[in-house]
Amino acid sequence: MEKSDIMHETQNESSESEKRKAIIRQVTLREFDKDQNQKEQDVSLRDLVDFPSTTYSTFGIYNYPAKFIPHVVNYVLENYGEEGMTVFDPFAGCGTVGLASRIYGHGYELWDLNPILELLHRVAIAAPVNIDIVSLVDHVLEYEESYIPKWSNFDYWFAEDLQNLLAQSWGFYHALEDESVRDFLAVPLLKVSRHFSYDDMGRMKLSKSPKSKARVKEILKQDWKWLFRSMLIDELNDLHKKQKEYQSLNPVDVEATIRAGVDSLKESLREDRDILITSPPYLQSQEYMRQAKMDLFWLGYSDKEVKQLSKMEIPYRDLHEIDIKSETYRRVRKVIGEEHIQDVYDNYFRGVTQCLERLSTDISTYLFFFVGRSSMRGRPVPIDTILTEHFTQLGWTHERTLVDTIVSRRMFSYGVNPATNQRDVRTKTEHLIVLKRP
Repeated sequence: MEKSDIMHETQNESSESEKRKAIIRQVTLREFDKDQNQKEQDVSLRDLVDFPSTTYSTFGIYNYPAKFIPHVVNYVLENYGEEGMTVFDPFAGCGTVGLASRIYGHGYELWDLNPILELLHRVAIAAPVNIDIVSLVDHVLEYEESYIPKWSNFDYWFAEDLQNLLAQSWGFYHALEDESVRDFLAVPLLKVSRHFSYDDMGRMKLSKSPKSKARVKEILKQDWKWLFRSMLIDELNDLHKKQKEYQSLNPVDVEATIRAGVDSLKESLREDRDILITSPPYLQSQEYMRQAKMDLFWLGYSDKEVKQLSKMEIPYRDLHEIDIKSETYRRVRKVIGEEHIQDVYDNYFRGVTQCLERLSTDISTYLFFFVGRSSMRGRPVPIDTILTEHFTQLGWTHERTLVDTIVSRRMFSYGVNPATNQRDVRTKTEHLIVLKRP
């Protein structure tokens, strides 16, 4: 697909871009207005927005759990964004909202508890470095000084025979003085290092399994140094290609604020924003720090630092009781049997609603929440309905909810959840809630 079919390219084409946006907006709203009383609509966001794929360009450089597909943010900015508007995401993950905002020329602010956001954002917006990739990898493999992560379980996650190779590769990374080369190397090296670990990469959380043990066993049967070299070259070439693709979208060098490693439940915006678009954690579906900690250890974080971040995750922290303005919230709560599951449920909604309600006071125009109906003990929880009820009671106008069926997954289904011994119920749909300040 030619890039002119994807996004704006030059100032001469800006009027055509505006016409295309207007047509899409008219067609879309015409469909939604068929029934004024029906605010929930089944859609395919992938079809509503002209964008090649969910992993095109640097939107696909890192396997972040439950991340935004770019089509969601592109849809919002194409249909609701106006010139001069700024965008905010308090649960930014790997930074999808920021990447899309640059394409549409909007300033933005991103927060996340996971400190890896800052690195991922820098890598994703960077122009490709002019470097001989094969020579770079050979220098990585020739380096002799080791970097051992400050991780008490290092030996558990890495086979002894592979530890020196990985430690010396990361020794090279940490010794690099050229920040642009170090950033370029970081994500490919993280991906290959995880492949050489005992982590089962098909699971949502860091975990060892018979499948992952078999993978490492097969690696050890091969010339694993050659395999490491080959994989790292491939990953670097892939990143270089994706960075070129992102630059072909003509991103604008807008004002951006990145706050990584921060607690969104306690932080406040320092200036008003026009649009808040976010995908908050889905109940217990993801433990982001548990999934990310292997990468954080390689990047230089300590056991103590990672444990402290993990304690701050929603819903695994005690929060004071607040008034959640939703009848659905109370109705669902009554059917949760186990007390400890009820505590998780309460803390989740206390955390998410308290955070989003407080931040919404500094949002001038729109709130967009993208959530799935995650399950607790096999029962889907209508997070979208609960958030909609709460915020309409606060005075926001609910314009519509778009229901998008999940068509692909990186993670496999357990069949039976090993933690609960119950059928593993996957999130089938995701819901984009559109709320407007009256």
